Amino acid sequence: MSDDKNPQGDPAVQAELAGVPDELLEKESDKLGDALDRLREDLEAAKQEVLYAKAETQNVRRRMEKDIADTRAYAATGFARDMLSVADNLSRALDSVPQELREDDKLKGFVAGIEATARELDKVFGQHGITRIAATGLPLDPNQHQAMLEVPSADVAPGTVMQELQAGYMIKDRLLRPAMVAVAKKGE
Repeated sequence: MSDDKNPQGDPAVQAELAGVPDELLEKESDKLGDALDRLREDLEAAKQEVLYAKAETQNVRRRMEKDIADTRAYAATGFARDMLSVADNLSRALDSVPQELREDDKLKGFVAGIEATARELDKVFGQHGITRIAATGLPLDPNQHQAMLEVPSADVAPGTVMQELQAGYMIKDRLLRPAMVAVAKKGE
């Protein structure tokens, strides 16, 4: 009966090896064992390399998918920044009309048109994930507010936003433009 793990137990192999000295057989057996060990080590190294390559491929795929998702989500950033000046100008136009002129029959339609346009622009901003940053009355947040000046105040805690000079906006979870604000400092 032949043994797959020990080919020397096979009668045909034994007959062939009958005249070979034991020392030579032992040397050759050691060489074959060493070669087999090296092959096993090489196989393990190759398996590890394949695992690393698969992991790297997955990482690259995930990064690419995230980049594509970010590109889709934030594609309108440049256009949105440009539209912020339009929103600012509409706001300034509305703020510049005194209350008595708003009630004048000749200007009511004009003012109503500017207000409707401003509301529509806000609605479109909202549909695209663009939101206005809250500022007045809140503590200064350097991630969302840019302090343009400090105003002495005994009524408000230092570091509190007292006035919004220019509205700030976020697009989804990213800053589009910081709010430019006046911040309270300790009164004298």
